[in-house]
Amino acid sequence: MRGKTAAIIGATGLTGSYLYHLLLDDKSFDTIRVIVRRPVPKENARTEIKLVDFRDAESFRLSLEGCDVVFCAVGTTQKKVNGDKALYRTIDYDIPANAANFCKMNGCEKFVMVSAVGANSKSSKFYLSLKGEAEEEIRKVGLSAVHIMRPSILLGDRKEFRFGEKIGIAVTTGLSFLLPSKYKPIHANEVARAMLAASKLNDTGFFIHEYTQMRKLGNLLTNQPQHN
Repeated sequence: MRGKTAAIIGATGLTGSYLYHLLLDDKSFDTIRVIVRRPVPKENARTEIKLVDFRDAESFRLSLEGCDVVFCAVGTTQKKVNGDKALYRTIDYDIPANAANFCKMNGCEKFVMVSAVGANSKSSKFYLSLKGEAEEEIRKVGLSAVHIMRPSILLGDRKEFRFGEKIGIAVTTGLSFLLPSKYKPIHANEVARAMLAASKLNDTGFFIHEYTQMRKLGNLLTNQPQHN
């Protein structure tokens, strides 16, 4: 009997790395498939590393074959792409939209993705518009269960320093009691916990989870590590 397989796109990022380690501690999946474009160390016997050229449709599709759930935590910043909006779009729109379509083609009906609070295809802000477009495209695919996480500012230990984000975190954390709940900062590990919990639900449909819903989902997990 084939064991269950979870794939993660974006496992080297902030939320994805927390999710990867949660999956290592979880016994729901026999195989954790890490989809990457550059080689990364294989840390566990249950881990599969799949090197993929995301621009190669067949390579990308094949990397997701046999999966029971696909987690997508991929994302970039203007700084990382040097202001190249076309490149930004290939990462934040093309990768998740294609992943969802390949899930459908491969018979995987569960997709869990990180988006952003305020995502709206009609937004005048490029980032929020792009996230909204990606959500709309994924909805059209017609998967049985899609869970979209919409965090505001993410807390956690990033590999790179972001000065503007540090200022934003300091301000919003100090004033979080004044903010509507969906705009409150949230630790990336809590988002990851919500993603894992969502993957275990049997509900069908297209679900949007903001701050309160993500906290509730994360609390459904038992014996899973919390952040300090």
